[in-house]
Amino acid sequence: MSRQSIRVWYLVHKWTSLVCTAFLLMLCVTGLPLIFHDEIDALTEDQSAMETAGPASSGEGPGLQPLDAMLGKALAARPGEVPVFMAFDNESPILTVTTAPRPDSPAADMTIQLFNRTTGAAVGQVRDEGVMHFILQLHTDMFLGLPGMLFLGAMGVLFLAAIVSGVVLYAPFMRKLPFGTLRVSRSRRLKWLDYHNLLGIVALAWMTVVGATGVINALATPIIQVWQMGELAEMTRAYAGREALPPSRYGSLDKAMAAARQAIPGNNPQFIAFPGGSFSSRHHYAVFFQGATPLTERALTPALIDAETGALTDVRPMPWYVLALTYSQPLHFGDYGGLPLKMLWAALTLFTIVVLGSGLYLWLGKRRSSLDARLREVESGGRLAPAE
Repeated sequence: MSRQSIRVWYLVHKWTSLVCTAFLLMLCVTGLPLIFHDEIDALTEDQSAMETAGPASSGEGPGLQPLDAMLGKALAARPGEVPVFMAFDNESPILTVTTAPRPDSPAADMTIQLFNRTTGAAVGQVRDEGVMHFILQLHTDMFLGLPGMLFLGAMGVLFLAAIVSGVVLYAPFMRKLPFGTLRVSRSRRLKWLDYHNLLGIVALAWMTVVGATGVINALATPIIQVWQMGELAEMTRAYAGREALPPSRYGSLDKAMAAARQAIPGNNPQFIAFPGGSFSSRHHYAVFFQGATPLTERALTPALIDAETGALTDVRPMPWYVLALTYSQPLHFGDYGGLPLKMLWAALTLFTIVVLGSGLYLWLGKRRSSLDARLREVESGGRLAPAE
């Protein structure tokens, strides 16, 4: 590689890393507890409501209460509000009903109630509060909503650029050194330079995956909006121009669910989006079904049911860009492989913290050195680095 090429890649690596390092450190620190959010929730929250045994609320067995009855109980507890979502569980009879003052109300104005579908009894509410909720909000959007998500997505793009440029510089640096070289008996700077390079290359694939899925997750809102304007608009073209269906004219949920199950047999419903919300049209119940296998359970397929008549309007698989989002969310937090994968995710997160911290330390130590001196350090594998 020519001196000019090394110069360009060095500057790309330096500035992309410097701009995103502080935010990446915050994301790593907040991401660590989020990897174990299920385990932490199990230790800190009252699980009595969720540990109810019985048939799955996503099923259709004789021991389950009608959906219309469950919705009626939820609305009776929140007079004046409208339904937004109803979500199901594949392992317990618990279902949730989300209500809000308006179908398009912000999440902060929504109320999520828990019900036992075998008894019909209310078993509590989901409360978005506490330390884990604070950490999740900080990690997701820094309490800034969509602008915060997009900003962190931009930091993710810089992180990916820093990874690529770091890999390019790794080749000339390691040209004369065996893999895994750690010169711990030399200067402190050279020791941390070797740690930076070794941990960076070991965690390379993981950092790339988590960085890329983080960028995709940051684009969740625009991705759903593109789906609404594209696929969803095509599915409901016959309803274009109609006034929004008022809640007083909503028809039977059980009739709608029966029509949806007939259109997509063999799958379980994950949630129902009510008319006017972000996942449906102004006239439809959108019943989202999940696949029946561990590989396909993230691939949702919506069945659109006319909310007034209960007739099926259309069924289509979600487009590739929405599937990319649904698969990237659990992959980002290591939710696919249980506790062993979470432990690996946590270890690689710690590696990344060391890479980011050592990179900052190395820049602070040589920020007054000339660019030529820093390029010679890369070309010589650190042998021509000035003494600390």
